[in-house]
Amino acid sequence: MKAQLIAFGAIEIAGQRYTHDVVISGGKIHKRAKKASKVYRAAYGHTPLSLAENLPWGGHQLIVGTGMYGRLPVLPEVSQEAERRKVELVIVPTETACRLLADQKDQDVYAVLHVTC
Repeated sequence: MKAQLIAFGAIEIAGQRYTHDVVISGGKIHKRAKKASKVYRAAYGHTPLSLAENLPWGGHQLIVGTGMYGRLPVLPEVSQEAERRKVELVIVPTETACRLLADQKDQDVYAVLHVTC
């Protein structure tokens, strides 16, 4: 799957530009619904990735792009759930995550990509 962080706050995936965080589940792209994680915002100074969100657990690997500067917090419970499900959790800055997606077929991509910080 071709993806590129093109600027702070903008990502291009398969020729389509997005200006919000995205979730990719089996190659299908959706807006990240982070409202459920906002309860943790005060503790982290940022809305973190948590199990309260509908994370795409369908594959053998979940790639989390943590933003241009790698600042998206990922709660420990996400790592614990990945381990329980035997899903490899890859947490890297979004630019690196985009490079990892390039090596995968669309239907094999399961990712959460943060497009700002």
